[in-house]
Amino acid sequence: MSYPKFFDAVPRISLYDPLAEFLGATQGGILQYGYFDAVRLAGHSCPTVASAYWATYKALDFLYPDATPVRGDIRVEFRQESASGVTGVIANVVSMLTGAMSENGFKGLAGRFDRRRLLFFAVDMPGEMRFTRRDTNQAVHVAAHLQHVPGSPRVSELMANCLADTATGDEVAEFRQLWQERVRRILLEYGDDPQVFVVTPA
Repeated sequence: MSYPKFFDAVPRISLYDPLAEFLGATQGGILQYGYFDAVRLAGHSCPTVASAYWATYKALDFLYPDATPVRGDIRVEFRQESASGVTGVIANVVSMLTGAMSENGFKGLAGRFDRRRLLFFAVDMPGEMRFTRRDTNQAVHVAAHLQHVPGSPRVSELMANCLADTATGDEVAEFRQLWQERVRRILLEYGDDPQVFVVTPA
């Protein structure tokens, strides 16, 4: 399977999942996710998918500075409705990484490993997205301001031509390269820029 090489340069996220350990899915219950996993879930790579992956990375790094994050023990809340804008796309990626689900999640076994009621929308709160450790109630708001990572001015024109099926082969290739170049810059050049990814204790 061929994909942009920079996908593999994005730091991966390691978590401990007690359910994975209980059922013998992985040794020690350790699961590791990379950016390409988010791409496969969404079916594409774009700034939104990139920001969802990296916002989760930043949140977990803040909440678990000296420990492995525990998948299924993190509550995630969004200020917007799930159908508002790109909130649903972001939530799907966040859910995959954290294990947080709404009412349609895994019901658990004998009162353990319940993944329901961990993902909420339309929450009245100051930030866009909030992650909370259930064991300590420590919480963090994470916001992505992607307007600080401009793309090529050529992208809009090239996208329009591609959508209208009037683009040449070279234009199609240029559009794809420029589109993924912005994704690369978001993750690898601006991932630690506090103006782009804002992490605020809740």
